[in-house]
Amino acid sequence: MPINSLLYPSNVFVPTAYNVDNSCRFNDGSSDHMFKTASAGNRRTFTFSTWFKRGQLSTNQQFFTSYSAANAGGFAYMQLEAPESGVIGDRISLEVYGTILLKTNQVLRDPSSWYNLVIAVDTTSGTANNRCRMYLNGTEITSFATRNNPDQNFDFAYNQNSVDLVLGSNNYGGNKGNYFDGYLAETVWIDGTQYAASDFGEFDDSGIWKPIDVSGLTFGTNGFYLDFENSGALGADVSGNTNNFTVNNLTAIDQSTDTCTNNFATINPLNVNPANTNTFSEGNLKAVLNGEGTTSTMAMASGNWYMEYKCSGNITQWTGVEEINSLISLQYSSATKSVALYVGGATMYVNGANQGSGGYGSGWSSGDIGMIAFDADNARVYFGKNGGWWNGSSYGASSPSTYVTATTGKTYYFRFVKGGNTTCDYEVNFGGTQSFAISSGNTDGNGYGNFEYAVPSGYYALNTKNLAEYG
Repeated sequence: MPINSLLYPSNVFVPTAYNVDNSCRFNDGSSDHMFKTASAGNRRTFTFSTWFKRGQLSTNQQFFTSYSAANAGGFAYMQLEAPESGVIGDRISLEVYGTILLKTNQVLRDPSSWYNLVIAVDTTSGTANNRCRMYLNGTEITSFATRNNPDQNFDFAYNQNSVDLVLGSNNYGGNKGNYFDGYLAETVWIDGTQYAASDFGEFDDSGIWKPIDVSGLTFGTNGFYLDFENSGALGADVSGNTNNFTVNNLTAIDQSTDTCTNNFATINPLNVNPANTNTFSEGNLKAVLNGEGTTSTMAMASGNWYMEYKCSGNITQWTGVEEINSLISLQYSSATKSVALYVGGATMYVNGANQGSGGYGSGWSSGDIGMIAFDADNARVYFGKNGGWWNGSSYGASSPSTYVTATTGKTYYFRFVKGGNTTCDYEVNFGGTQSFAISSGNTDGNGYGNFEYAVPSGYYALNTKNLAEYG
């Protein structure tokens, strides 16, 4: 079983018998959230379960809230917390107005993996510590930074008649804010039953916590099950209760195949120089880089891998691959363990050496979509643009043709670095979720991904299922 630690361990998932096909991406900069009005339900006994993957870190972010009045029984919320003075943030808490009931010691700052959170409440219990229970990745948390048990038979704001239940936002005084940023999957609300984590997941033979089918649970009056499989109605409840949510600023592009059973790569907001003021959004698929670069969250030691990126804003992107044990370089010229193409000047650098600008094309402009195919077994990097691959003289080949060779026998990330003295906008697509609109909808040979252009034969989207097979 996973071990609790300060930096709480996230799961590295392997293929499972039960698959979760979709998640929903929430972007705090777009005020993404959803809500519904509750009927009279059980305000003393309930359970919330969700699988989540972090986007932005170190801000107050609400999972699930309800508000009717500025008092303990009229305001309740579950959240990821921002750092406080002298205290590290990114802890999970359950709170009512003016009182923290539970706050974890554990810090959840891994943007590369999925977590499962279960909060189970039964204030009718005569055992104080059983009234509010919290589980992370299947393990019950028993030691908290803060614990204040509610009085027996305390009534929460949740399940109060004619009061909104809000997913992904605060609702204090009816005002939204503290938006969740990241991905949610398999999101369940139980009205009237205090379930355990084992009702939502199980440990496999390797000790990895994985989801199970929850459709047979008793959901209760206000209970719901959001599987996010209807891109045109992301708030659709599939529990049988028809407790559908109204969505705000969530559209079909926010439906994702990046899930707790098939985790896709994103941009890593932690693999940066903390002195720089970089900005990450859209589920860590969009970045505005003001200094040193960053990488993908997943590495490639073997196999063949494909990704796309869109040139937007200042055309100053340096994109390619970099060794996993290399420090992210300030600039392309000091990147001694990388291969990178500068689209602004069609210049190639290999291990810090300028290969010249004449042979790598020209005429890149805002809106162009770059393509990278990486053969990790042979350390060969192929570059493409708008559906054509570089063939030694132009981007005209229908499949990967002319390659640049990195150092063999190494493990690599996809690499993203700002060029020049201006900020650089990155929009990337690893296939799970899109930061930019896709018109074509191409998948790899395993049926994974959603790409603008055809994935080369034998190349795959960078996700855990493909890595388990080829990586």
